[in-house]
Amino acid sequence: MIQKPSDNQVLPGFEHVRRGWKNPFNSYVSTILPGEYFVTKGSDGIETVLGSCVAACVRDRQTGIGGMNHFMLPVDKGNADASGKISDATRYGNFAMEHLINDVLKHGGRRENLEFKVAGGGRILNQMAKIGWYNIGFVFDYIFTEGFQILSHDIGDVFPRKVIYFPSTGVMKVKRLRSLHEKQESLREEKAFLDDPSAAGVRTEGEIELF
Repeated sequence: MIQKPSDNQVLPGFEHVRRGWKNPFNSYVSTILPGEYFVTKGSDGIETVLGSCVAACVRDRQTGIGGMNHFMLPVDKGNADASGKISDATRYGNFAMEHLINDVLKHGGRRENLEFKVAGGGRILNQMAKIGWYNIGFVFDYIFTEGFQILSHDIGDVFPRKVIYFPSTGVMKVKRLRSLHEKQESLREEKAFLDDPSAAGVRTEGEIELF
């Protein structure tokens, strides 16, 4: 009988994220939607499905504290209020990266120990042909500008991806979705997000492993 780990605690602020036990991975797995991110100090996996979107996975390689985000648009520069504060809509890459990194550091990660893996940015809709590459360019530029390194990545091409990341070990598994049903589901979610960005997040150490 598979034993579930005792470290079944979700960090404050992430209780809304759907989470469940998955026997194939012998782990709890939390599922994030566009505009969401998740950070864990335990042995959780974090999963999402990406089309043109990009997910950045980060962890402290010494402690295993880490997380994943899921963003679709590179940068939001236009939502500042009178005080100069910009809206923290994590559907945008600049906020998604800041929130993810800051939460990892807040829960005990150290900046000098952070390592990154990146996935997504597929070209899956004609009207979104450039968005994937804009996202890829943004996340690489952001990570390198901040002085970090990308250990590995699975980016671009013409298919969506399912990604599962385990911060405690640094393993990121990628499944390239090729069936018509899988692609249609990814397209449906991504198009809905494009049509109504305000709906983002609303619910109705190894190399990359392919699975």
